[in-house]
Amino acid sequence: MSHPVFDIRGKVALVTGSSRGIGNALAHGLAEAGCVVVLNGRDPATMDTARRATAEQTGATVLAEAFDVTDHDAVAAGIARIEDRAGPLDILVNNAGMQHRAPFTEFRTEDWNRLLETNLSSAFLVGRETARRMAERGRGKIVNICSVQSALARPGITPYTATKGGLKMLTKGMCADLGPSGIQVNGLAPGYFDTELNAALVADEQFSDWIRTRTPAGRWGKVEDLVGTLLFLCSPASDFVNGQIVYVDGGMTSVL
Repeated sequence: MSHPVFDIRGKVALVTGSSRGIGNALAHGLAEAGCVVVLNGRDPATMDTARRATAEQTGATVLAEAFDVTDHDAVAAGIARIEDRAGPLDILVNNAGMQHRAPFTEFRTEDWNRLLETNLSSAFLVGRETARRMAERGRGKIVNICSVQSALARPGITPYTATKGGLKMLTKGMCADLGPSGIQVNGLAPGYFDTELNAALVADEQFSDWIRTRTPAGRWGKVEDLVGTLLFLCSPASDFVNGQIVYVDGGMTSVL
């Protein structure tokens, strides 16, 4: 048995953007750790498929709530439904996000706004609604999924980098405001991971060679590499850890 400070069995956790990729892997890890897990996305049919698969693979109680995390009213109604169905939320993982690549001078205003809403505003809206309820109970764990782009930049993804840098500082600001209420807010920042959203980059041998050379671990990350850090940030083991960004990047942010 693991040390009791890592025990999160029976906790209720919401993971936004969790129908696939990193979000689904994080939800899967929380389910394996004994949490009641609520998946979230926009499409009810996709969410139900993910819910059934996660429940079958983990044996956990897994629910799904489809709502738009960029819509204030939808968020408020969605969080209320979740707590009615599953009980008070103990854990929130703000994972919803998207990428759009284009040169800075050619980036369209509507794509900039879409990235801001999806990657940054959603964490504010869902975080605020959840924190209001957590603060009344005097406890809670919020994990914002940041990125190596919270600290580093590369060509073609300037707006994405801006949103992830903003999410890092949102995390620190939430820590300052919510810490006195017994809520810990931290960031988990993945490096370059082999996911379906990165399939084209993984298939690009020149880019993959650059990743392997640039990363001390010498490889792309696997989604399973993120689960241990998430469980730490969601457990009593991190009760005195607040406002921190933990990079799970194979060492990329530590070297030139």
